[in-house]
Amino acid sequence: MKNFFRKVAFGLKPDEKIPSDPLVWATSQITDKIPDFTFKGKIYSEEELRKHYRDWVFNDRKKLRKKFKKDKKGYKSAKNKLRADTGQKFWRNLELAIRHKEATMGSHPVLAKLWYFWGNHFTISDKDFLSHYTTGAYQRETIRLNMNQTFEKLAHEATVAWAMIHHLDNAVNVGPKSKDAKADWRKRKKRPATINENHARELLELHTVSPNSGYTQENITELAMIMTGWAPNDELNKSLLETASVKFQRKYHQPGKKLFWGKEFPKGKKGLPAAIKFLANHKSCREFIAYKLCRYLITDYPTKDMTDPIVKAWEINDGFLPEVHKAAIKVAFEFNDKHNKFQTPENWWLQMGRMTDAKWPPSDDKFDTYQLGYGPDPYQAKPHKFMKDMGHHPYLSQQPNGFSDLAEDWMSPELIIRRFLYARQGYINLKPDNKNDEFFEKVVTNNFDNPEKIMKILNKNKKTIDKHILLFNLPEVLRA
Repeated sequence: MKNFFRKVAFGLKPDEKIPSDPLVWATSQITDKIPDFTFKGKIYSEEELRKHYRDWVFNDRKKLRKKFKKDKKGYKSAKNKLRADTGQKFWRNLELAIRHKEATMGSHPVLAKLWYFWGNHFTISDKDFLSHYTTGAYQRETIRLNMNQTFEKLAHEATVAWAMIHHLDNAVNVGPKSKDAKADWRKRKKRPATINENHARELLELHTVSPNSGYTQENITELAMIMTGWAPNDELNKSLLETASVKFQRKYHQPGKKLFWGKEFPKGKKGLPAAIKFLANHKSCREFIAYKLCRYLITDYPTKDMTDPIVKAWEINDGFLPEVHKAAIKVAFEFNDKHNKFQTPENWWLQMGRMTDAKWPPSDDKFDTYQLGYGPDPYQAKPHKFMKDMGHHPYLSQQPNGFSDLAEDWMSPELIIRRFLYARQGYINLKPDNKNDEFFEKVVTNNFDNPEKIMKILNKNKKTIDKHILLFNLPEVLRA
């Protein structure tokens, strides 16, 4: 059963006591209170980081482009300085360090693994420099802090989060009959108010009920009408541009009766919460999320007997996520000996870090030395570089459906070769006293039910670095 510790978390540390009851060990980490971060360096709020994003957007758009209109070389130089002045290349390194420390050193690795699931479910894809400034903070403040709430609350907070509103273009989702639609500037610039369905479509397809629910194009349009008005508050300060905090603004909202899915919903600000409540309590939503949880933790192709207990827990507890998570963990435990789950690159890397007690992520104080006006130093730049090279940077998904959990999408020759290269990097991250045969025997004994067999394979190599590289590319490690 030792692979269970890697299936629902990242394995056991070399000196960690093997839990006598794996299920209790896992479910006890799911509590009503979200624990503080293990990372003890300075952590910046999403609002603080959004101000740096604002400085980047405002100065580039309103100043540099005009000043260097006919000077490409000068524009490039000024823009690079602006990157440094706003910390553009630093923040996502810091965010990855905060994220990864929960997996490698935290006391709640099961919660961390589920956090990564929800961050990928409510993805902010690589668009408009969001990954450089705010995606990590969004995952910290919107996703992680609502994992002790109902799914309805999490879905609502993710839907109206500034990053999501900007990511899926709801700021330009304006009612054709709204007050703003009649504004003089629209006539002058010939820019009529139109419905933008991006956010509504993804809320249905990716975040709640999925296409299995049978929603129609008409439903998408109806939901988009309900979602009009949720946008950055442009009345607060014009210089904030699109980076102002999100507020419901009636002047953009489509007036009149709101129909959706054959039902009438409240007008104005109350419409979206009511629609999300309806979607979160839809049968297809429960089944969709249960299926995705099983696919994430257990197998690429879950069966109904896996998903049913999670759906039942959802129904009994009104979507209260701690109980939904516990049900998913219990199912993973019950099917543990029947299925092995191929580990995505980030999970694999963090598994290696925790199992070997490696020096990952870089220590907290290394990040506290950063100063605006400069790029990250080589040490601070490692998290972004490593994740990008492995092909699984959690903030750089190219599509709004996030990264795949299917093994076939991670088994190309190139991606497998990268694991060999980064297994070597993992060895470099080991503490000097842990680069010996006795240490690897301890790692193997703590994490595998067949340690003798694995050690026999490893001992065919004389060098400890070769043992390390081989260990973390064995089928027993690649699949949990």
